[in-house]
Amino acid sequence: MKYLLGIDLGTSGTKTVLFDQNGKGICSATVEYPMYQPQNGWAEQDPKDWYNAAVSTIRTVLEKSGVDKEDVVSMGISGQMHGLVMLDEKDEVIRPSIIWCDQRTAKECEEITAKVGYDNLIRITANPALPGFTLSKLIWVRNHEPENYAKCKHVLLPKDYVRFMLTGDFATEVSDASGMQMLDVPNRCWSDELLGILDIDKSMLAKVYESCEVTGHISAKAAELTGLSEKTLVVGGAGDNAAAAVGTGVVEDGKAFTTIGTSGVVFAHTDKLAIDPKGRVHTFCCAVPGAWHVMGVTQAAGLSLKWFRDNFCGAEKITAEAMGVDTYELTNQEAAQSPIGANKLIYAPYLMGERTPHLDSDCRGIFFGLSAMHQRRDLLRAVMEGVTYSLNDCLGVLAGMGVAPETMLACGGGGKSPLWRQMLADVMNCPVATTINTEGPALGVAILAGVGAGLYGSVQEACRAMIKVNPAQNPIAENVPKYAKVYEVFKKLYTANKELYKELGTIE
Repeated sequence: MKYLLGIDLGTSGTKTVLFDQNGKGICSATVEYPMYQPQNGWAEQDPKDWYNAAVSTIRTVLEKSGVDKEDVVSMGISGQMHGLVMLDEKDEVIRPSIIWCDQRTAKECEEITAKVGYDNLIRITANPALPGFTLSKLIWVRNHEPENYAKCKHVLLPKDYVRFMLTGDFATEVSDASGMQMLDVPNRCWSDELLGILDIDKSMLAKVYESCEVTGHISAKAAELTGLSEKTLVVGGAGDNAAAAVGTGVVEDGKAFTTIGTSGVVFAHTDKLAIDPKGRVHTFCCAVPGAWHVMGVTQAAGLSLKWFRDNFCGAEKITAEAMGVDTYELTNQEAAQSPIGANKLIYAPYLMGERTPHLDSDCRGIFFGLSAMHQRRDLLRAVMEGVTYSLNDCLGVLAGMGVAPETMLACGGGGKSPLWRQMLADVMNCPVATTINTEGPALGVAILAGVGAGLYGSVQEACRAMIKVNPAQNPIAENVPKYAKVYEVFKKLYTANKELYKELGTIE
C-alpha cells in the first residue's frame, strides 16, 4: 500500500492527514497558532509558526500511524490564500506575513487600478484590485516600509513558504498564484505586462506549476526533522478553496461546494473561462489542469462564530471541557433552541470587511433588531444564519452567471454541523451533502499528490476512486419561505449602512 500526505495550512492552525492511496484517512494531527491584529483591520501571522506546525504534525502522523516512511510516496500542501511572505537574500523572513483578511491596502488598490486600468486588470488577472490580494500588500510594503521592500529577494505565498522550507524549492502553482493578482489567469503564467506597469521585479516570483505537477522532493534537513523519506515527492498543491474543490469532487462542470472555514466560500468549477465584469466574484485557475473556478467569498464565516464563542461563551467552554466535547457542540445545541429568524434578530458578518458581493473594506459587523428579550441562543443562531445569508449572496451572483448547482457539497468546520447544513439547504433551497471523508482541502492535495506520483492518470480519475458522498440533507419545505422573509431584510442592511460604514472608518 502506498500513502499520501495532505497538509492544510489554515488561518487558525495547520492540519496534516495521512491517507492511503484509496483515500482512507489513517491518522491526523493539528497545531494551532495565533493571528496578530496590530491595528483595526490589520491581520498578520509569523511564517515560522506555519513551518513549525507542519514539521510537528508530519512527525506526529508518521509516528502514530507506524507507516514506513518509504511508503509515503508524495505530499501536497493546501494553503490560506493571498498572504505575503517576503524573504531576504539569506532566505530569512523580513517581516510578519500580511494575510488574506488584512484590509489596510485600499489606497494601494486605487493605485493599482489607476496605473493598470480597471478593464485591463480584469482582462489580465480576471479580478479587480482588492485589499485581500497579495499584489496590493506588496505595494503597501513598498509605499510604507521601503527598507523592507529593498531587502526583498523572494515573494512567496504561505503554503509555498512551507514548501520552500521543506524542499529548498521556490515554487508555486496556478490556483494559489491566481490570488496574488500578478498572474495572467487566462494564460496561467506571470503577467510581464502588469509587472512592467507596476515596476515589480519578476525574479522575486517563484516558478509556476500546475497543481498536480511535481515541484521537488523533501530535503535532507526536512527529512531528519519530519521523519519523511528524501524520496517523498512534493506536488504543486493548491489554494485552500481549490484544494477543497478537489477534496469534495468538484472537478467537473455542474458541481459546486460551500465551505465554512474561517472565511466562507461558494465555489463552482468551469472548463471555460468565465469572468464577472463587476468583479463581485473571483475567477481563478483551478487545480484541474486547463480549467478554472468561480467563487464568491464571505470574509468572516466561521470566524464570526469563533469570535462569538471566544468572547461570549465562557460557560459553554467550561462545560465542554468537563464533558470532553467540543464547545461548538454545545453552541450548536443552544442555537437550535432559537427559532428561524432568531426572534427577529439579524447578524451581518462583516467583521473583516466584505468581498462578495460588496467589495467593501469599510463595512463592519452588525446585530440588527437586538432587544431585551434576546438570549445568547438567539445571538448564536443569528450569527449562523447571517453567515448563511451572506453565502447565499455569493450563490446569487453565480446564478446570474448561469451556475445553478443541483446539489451543494459542504465542507470546512461549519460544514460538519447538521444544523448549519440544514440552514444552507433551506436558505439556498437545494440539497446539501457532505463527503464521507470530511478532510476537504487535506484530501484534495493528497489526491493531487497521488496524481503527481502516477497512482492516478488524472484529477477526475483520482476523485472518482477516492471520494464517496453521504446522503444529502434536503430543504424543509415550510422553512424555505420563513428564511426567505428574513433574507430580504438582511439584503437591505448593507445598502442602508453603506455611507455610515465609510463615516465610521474616518474616525480616528
